[in-house]
Amino acid sequence: MGPLALMAKEAGMEVCGSDLSHGAVTEELEKAGIEVAIGEQDGNFLQKKVDDGGVDWFVYTSALPKDHKELALAHKLGLHCSKRDEFIQTLVERLGLKMVAVAGTHGKTTTTAGIVWLCRELKLPVAWLVGTTLGFAEAGRYTPEAKYLIYEADEYDRNFLYYHPWLALITAVSYDHPDIYPTEEDYKAAFAQFVRQSRKTITETGGLEKKLSLAGKVRRFDLAMGVRAVQEIARDLKLPEGGASEKELLAIADEFPGVGRRMEKIAEGVYSDYAHHPEEIHATIEIAREEAERTGRRGVVAVYEPHQNVRQHEVFAGYREAFLGLEKLFWLPTYLTRENPELAILRPEEFISSLENFEIAEAAERDEKLALRLKSYLDEGYLVLMMTAGPGDGWLRENFGE
Repeated sequence: MGPLALMAKEAGMEVCGSDLSHGAVTEELEKAGIEVAIGEQDGNFLQKKVDDGGVDWFVYTSALPKDHKELALAHKLGLHCSKRDEFIQTLVERLGLKMVAVAGTHGKTTTTAGIVWLCRELKLPVAWLVGTTLGFAEAGRYTPEAKYLIYEADEYDRNFLYYHPWLALITAVSYDHPDIYPTEEDYKAAFAQFVRQSRKTITETGGLEKKLSLAGKVRRFDLAMGVRAVQEIARDLKLPEGGASEKELLAIADEFPGVGRRMEKIAEGVYSDYAHHPEEIHATIEIAREEAERTGRRGVVAVYEPHQNVRQHEVFAGYREAFLGLEKLFWLPTYLTRENPELAILRPEEFISSLENFEIAEAAERDEKLALRLKSYLDEGYLVLMMTAGPGDGWLRENFGE
């Protein structure tokens, strides 16, 4: 939502918004001159904005419950209300942009950011929306020169099915979001529909990842997908030699600085990652092991905070071999959101007993005791990795951030 607000502001719209607490992009929003109300969303902020001059469109996140006070007030006032998909499609049409949409169960954030990185380095006319912070650019950007929108197309709430991209990239498809897709077949059918709605689709790299030297096989794959997308954009622009030779593109891709919450370095030897699906976890551990070897660390010690109990019931079996390669694993209680009250909440001990390497794991809490244990491992020369889609990231930064 934050990157979308940034793009809308740069497209000439007057933008404001509210949130319960400061998020990763809040500082960027405030620097851009966007008013952000932080705190209880009781409707007072929205009412004031309506009274002060009117609101043409109320865009809300899928995370809001139907009885959310601000959303309920927006409906009561008769405002045009929609989730981000309708608003983004309207921007694409009004601004005459060709959408380059990156979808997939995992890898889409890195791939999207990689395309942005390459396009910026080559000075190609693009706008973008990425679902995290970028150290090298804003999370959302538009300029009048832009001809393409690089967009991280999330499958949650079937968001990506609202679009008909000029170019689609699919990084990987592994069953997720059981609260939206009742079965794996339903999930895969949504991706199949997305492909049918797209003018062109890229699903493989043609082996380009073998020519990259970035840490992590999956990260090399994601950047190679990005190279393929940029080659398509350059051809569409009819640039000589595609804008840059393949060798030049790969060299730029190898300099990719990464993104927020994807093997993000918090401090020396301490990293945070958004991984919360078994395949993502396996890939992240692989990257962490390569990083530990590259930096002379003894191995990898990880903390894992699962996200959403309903998801855990679906992916439980996938964890068995996901944590192989770790020297130590601390398993936190599941971060609970959008839950089915009829499902029993799985405990850390239940997950741990199912692991092939269960002997390296133990249940833990986000507390001072865990912080001291991690600091001890750090002092002994291990790389410390937090994997979470929840509050664990904030806890890690509070205890280890420089």
